[in-house]
Amino acid sequence: MSAHLSGPQRRAAFLDRDGVLNFKHPDLYYVLTPDQLELLPGAAPGLKLLGQAGFRLIVVTNQRAVALGQLTPDQLDAIHAKLRRELARSGVTLDAIYVCPHGKDACACRKPAAGLLLQALHDFPDIDPARSILFGDSPSDLEAARRAGIPAVQMGVNGSLEAAVRVWLRQQDSV
Repeated sequence: MSAHLSGPQRRAAFLDRDGVLNFKHPDLYYVLTPDQLELLPGAAPGLKLLGQAGFRLIVVTNQRAVALGQLTPDQLDAIHAKLRRELARSGVTLDAIYVCPHGKDACACRKPAAGLLLQALHDFPDIDPARSILFGDSPSDLEAARRAGIPAVQMGVNGSLEAAVRVWLRQQDSV
């Protein structure tokens, strides 16, 4: 006889995109084409470790280039299709990608606001925010996580997600 578990039970790893999963180019302010999207070497291995540990994998990304007219929603979809294809080659499947396409101060979803994270928690009611984690490379990522009640790890821009995940998982095992 199994006990009924109520409330959120799953953990999720929320991930910023640019500088965490893909290379943030010093010469390009925005990734505007699929060809410009270049996965960082530690991205797929880090995501794989998180997936094996039972985490949902959810990308949360500000994409102001849409609001600026530099990128259409269809172009952004093509960039994310490439991201999914590249990750699938390593056996990684993302559960979701949440995007804020708005300009600064135009919405409640643009990080450092918590809207993208709150929407994900609404869409995946089985996620326990306190047992989840966000990996980001900017103070706005960490602030969004704080506002949503999600612990966070700040990585260096273009750092190794795999290394960050390994350190974080070791810390969790010692708690």
